[in-house]
Amino acid sequence: MLVEQDDKLRVALKEIFGFDKYRGNQEEIIKSIYNGNDTFVIMPTGAGKSLCYQLPAVVLGGTAIIISPLIALMKNQVDQMQAFGIDARFLNSTLSKTEARKVKEDTLAGKVKLLYVAPESLTKEENVAFLKQANISFVAVDEAHCISEWGHDFRPEYRRIKTIVHELGAHPIIALTATATPKVQQDIMKNLEMETSGVYKSSFNRDNLYYEVRPKQDTKKQLIKFLKAQNGKSGIVYCLSRKKVEEIAELLTVNDIKAAPYHAGLDSKERMKNQDDFLNEDVDVIVATIAFGMGIDKPDVRFVVHYDVPKSLEGYYQETGRAGRDGIHSQCLMFFSHNDILKLDKFNKDKPVQERDNSRLLLEEMTSYAESAVCRRKQLLHYFGESYDAENCNNCDNCLHPTETYAGEDYVKTVLETALLTEERFGMLHLVDVITGKKSDYVTSYKHDQLPVFGTGNEQTEDFWRSVVRQSLLNEFLSKDINNIGVLKVTEKGRNFLKDPFKVTLFKNHDYTNLKQEDEEVGQMVQTAHAYDETLFSMLKNLRKSVAKHRGVPPYVVFQDPSLEEMATTFPCTLEELQKVNGVGHGKALKFGREFVELISNYVEENDIITAFDVTVKSTVNKSKNKVFIITQIDKKLDLEEIAEAKGLSMGELLTEIENIVSSGTKLNLDYYIDQVIDNERQDDLYDYFLNAETDSIEVALEDEDNDEYSEEEIRLMRIKFLSEYAN
Repeated sequence: MLVEQDDKLRVALKEIFGFDKYRGNQEEIIKSIYNGNDTFVIMPTGAGKSLCYQLPAVVLGGTAIIISPLIALMKNQVDQMQAFGIDARFLNSTLSKTEARKVKEDTLAGKVKLLYVAPESLTKEENVAFLKQANISFVAVDEAHCISEWGHDFRPEYRRIKTIVHELGAHPIIALTATATPKVQQDIMKNLEMETSGVYKSSFNRDNLYYEVRPKQDTKKQLIKFLKAQNGKSGIVYCLSRKKVEEIAELLTVNDIKAAPYHAGLDSKERMKNQDDFLNEDVDVIVATIAFGMGIDKPDVRFVVHYDVPKSLEGYYQETGRAGRDGIHSQCLMFFSHNDILKLDKFNKDKPVQERDNSRLLLEEMTSYAESAVCRRKQLLHYFGESYDAENCNNCDNCLHPTETYAGEDYVKTVLETALLTEERFGMLHLVDVITGKKSDYVTSYKHDQLPVFGTGNEQTEDFWRSVVRQSLLNEFLSKDINNIGVLKVTEKGRNFLKDPFKVTLFKNHDYTNLKQEDEEVGQMVQTAHAYDETLFSMLKNLRKSVAKHRGVPPYVVFQDPSLEEMATTFPCTLEELQKVNGVGHGKALKFGREFVELISNYVEENDIITAFDVTVKSTVNKSKNKVFIITQIDKKLDLEEIAEAKGLSMGELLTEIENIVSSGTKLNLDYYIDQVIDNERQDDLYDYFLNAETDSIEVALEDEDNDEYSEEEIRLMRIKFLSEYAN
């Protein structure tokens, strides 16, 4: 019988899924399900979790019910199974009544092997009635961490799953999750009444993933530089809000990165198109809220960036786990800021007290991970109840670039003594309050201000002592009490250390407290990160002077100084790159650019320079939303007053818009309007002024005594005419 079972499973493994052998503990899990046992699976993203229920579903008679939280996940997995020739369907709110009826009919007819159902759909009486009639092989609860209020993605409807499954009859249950701390694991098993089921836990170590945390400073520049270095590879950028997703997706697009947004607020067709474009490699980068990626089987995601700090380490781990599922080296980058933590904490203010406290503890863990200089891998694995004993993983920022260390045995001893003297009933913050001598309500109510350890560590900061407590946990001198969230216990190793102390080396934390916050409203072109090459700048000025003399125009008409400084910063070596320099644009690049890019290319080659052009961030913020409208109306020779009124602009604001259009290289003919408001003699005088001026500055023109009789509006109009004719 066992031989026959093995043969069936192995034949299906090879012929349907194309695998010669199982990975990790897949075989034990699959056999457990095949034999009708309740099974609890904790397996990291990318380790083959889906196969654990897909394979037995195919081999067993009847239909496997897969409870899944996301429509995107269902569609992706159904598409995969159908590609294997397996009849898989989903039942959710995207189906019409006719489509839903067809799914039910085919399921009852025994055609469907896997039926994916949203937890919300399970609550509908007509669906429960339908499922009672179906021949169910087993029920799989995917993303089972959603059951636990201690988890990172708690969903109340998941708490009702067991009750509804009971209504369907006695069927084996398999619960699967990629992230579960010991506390969350306990909660899932209790809720699903699986305390006696088999538990299969794979290692959480993803040794091909490189973990890095950077301070959230000049983040847009850092992001563009990072993505340009990936050179067309697939990746995901996670943001916390829909607004930020849209903003960053647009930022990447204007910086020539093939990116698309993904969030629940998009039209479902657009959302699915963007997902499919990413899977089909028509888009390199998806900018998304955390909804994206659950169940998405794209093995070659080479990087995951967290633009905003995640709400929990579990969420962070699951999202980073979407990188490198093929086992090839991939990067996980997070930008950290205390401001993000404060924002997230404010979002929790309206939650019930218990839920708010839970969320705060998760944020503390997130802060600890970011600030700690201990091996990132060691921290992550410890969080999920797994030890990592290697001195150096050689694949995270902390291991490759270690911070300063110090002898920590005396500090650890103080922490452990405090935990014992407070009867091991409290968490980190309380221990730190006692050690630093802070008379909080809790400290005084328990009379812990009378303990001999009270205030003995007041020469060090609270942040310092929090770091010591965290490192004491990582070194297993302390452990978390699984039944009392937040409470710390002294381990046997800790007690032995107190009896016979030994050398302990601790790491100084990263300090992200006093960072200059990035300016979200960056200018059209960010270039402050690099001083320009003064030698090249001087050469460009000389070339500009030569070109201007040859063409009989002032040098500023060719390119202004800020544009030359940027060229000497970013080294544009093609006309296409030159167009991206602020103040150049398509028109000027074609008219004046060839000699400049040739000079820059030769300079770069002679000096063996790696160009910094790819780290210059072109922003969407100052992009004129009215540009096309204004150009079209001027082509139709509408009066400027009418154009301004149509767009709700003052005349001064309209002229600024027109100046921006002209300065970027677009030629506009305003003669029809200028001839109405400025007579020919006055036009000639102002034209001569700009032809002989050293600068096109309006302020300088207004201060010139020869221009006293001209209004600012007249000067601006003639400057636009002059630049349009000579510069573009």
